Amino acid sequence: MYDFEPENEDKELKKVGLEMMFMTDEKCASDKGITAVELAKLVELPIDTVKKKLQILKEENIVHVKGINPKYWKFDNYNFQRMDEDNEVYKLLCSFDDVDFDRFFQY
Repeated sequence: MYDFEPENEDKELKKVGLEMMFMTDEKCASDKGITAVELAKLVELPIDTVKKKLQILKEENIVHVKGINPKYWKFDNYNFQRMDEDNEVYKLLCSFDDVDFDRFFQY
């Protein structure tokens, strides 16, 4: 379905997915989640790209959307932990070789 070989992995999907995965309530302006516009600013990607990537994550049932205008997006840790380990999106988001964790955590 998706081509996530290391040399062909969807870096934009990974960027959006990891940002959502490590999103804390403190980083969100609303307790409902984050808007696509706010997320696009965080990951420095065009809003249309972010919306497409969020839709892929929604189809995989690991992000949920609330509201209509604006839409708030939130990562579903419970569903993510129950994904099939052979799922391409799961493998992509668990590939941490090139991830800068300082981006997500303050020590």
